Amino acid sequence: MEKIKIYLDHAATTPLAAEVLEAMLPYFSEKFGNASSLHEFGQEAREAVENARKKIAKLINAKPAEIIFTSGGTESDNLAIKGTAFKAKEGKIITSKIEHHAVLEPCHWLEKHGFKVSYINVDKYGLVDLAELEKAITKDTILVSVMHANNEIGTIEPIKEIGKICKQHGVYFHTDAVQSFGKLPIDVKKMNIDMLSVSAHKIYGPKGVGFLYVRQDVRIEPIMHGGGHEFGLRSGTENVVGIVGLAKAAELIHRNLEKETARERKLRDKLIKEILEIKDSRLNGHPELRLPNNCNFSFKGIEGEALLLRLSEKGIAASTGSACSTKSLKPSHVLTAIGLKPEEAHGSLRLTLGKDNTEEQIDYVLTVLSKIINSLRRISPF
Repeated sequence: MEKIKIYLDHAATTPLAAEVLEAMLPYFSEKFGNASSLHEFGQEAREAVENARKKIAKLINAKPAEIIFTSGGTESDNLAIKGTAFKAKEGKIITSKIEHHAVLEPCHWLEKHGFKVSYINVDKYGLVDLAELEKAITKDTILVSVMHANNEIGTIEPIKEIGKICKQHGVYFHTDAVQSFGKLPIDVKKMNIDMLSVSAHKIYGPKGVGFLYVRQDVRIEPIMHGGGHEFGLRSGTENVVGIVGLAKAAELIHRNLEKETARERKLRDKLIKEILEIKDSRLNGHPELRLPNNCNFSFKGIEGEALLLRLSEKGIAASTGSACSTKSLKPSHVLTAIGLKPEEAHGSLRLTLGKDNTEEQIDYVLTVLSKIINSLRRISPF
């Protein structure tokens, strides 16, 4: 009998789409040129990079020259935050307490080098307090960085309103859109966004490539120096094969955006409704303003790691806390920021859906999960 395999960890990474691999393959072999070379091989590679730039720019209502290719979300976040700080030489950055470590760690690093950072509170659903954010903006504020949607609890932040506040105060606004790109419509102009980070491997593209949108009149310093690639903002030979894959993945995911998000939302709502019928369970994050594919729960008297291992034995891949820091014994900073006690945060489960998940799989997960929770509670020291 074939082992059941159900993947519900799409917020951590996604499988490479077959069409994306097909688009990439020629650039591994016959179209191997360096995009900075002047000969035919180089020009072929350059054309692929610039076509990718145009496609991506169009999807977020940007200009091609505003798309800077990077190695992924972490580098894009670092370039936006450190790049702004290095250009300004001094000043204050404002961010939220529930950001990804790719935003929080550059902020902590800048604090050690003389910059001030304000960490804005969120409510019990993970929403940023707009009044607190506006109050925190002072004459020395150089940047506000608030994520579009949270990677753990799926809460969608009021990005357009945050961008408007920043615009009124003449402050740059950066958003980490790694989780939202390809799941929510994004228009950088309408949403008042100055800089935006995206990663390919969250949208059925390859790992190790992403982009940073930088509005044309935003001035930042590069954090990598070399040959002056990517309009002087990101030196290093372009990852042509990865860039081609990123553009193809972005194109595919937007082609069917409304229909697919509606389908995933339906499955998500089924999970939420039935899991909340389990005794002493709670939904983390906003009940409505959340990513269409995300649900995050806490179960009283349950240890998250034990729950994951039991689910894995049954062929179900899920996550507890943030996927990039699950080896840490500390409770999730996101879950404690929304008011959970450490033991509640340790008992969390994140299920994130993707394009290949079916209703039959969800039915199986629901049957298995309630049995596992009952079994773990019987042996729980809590």
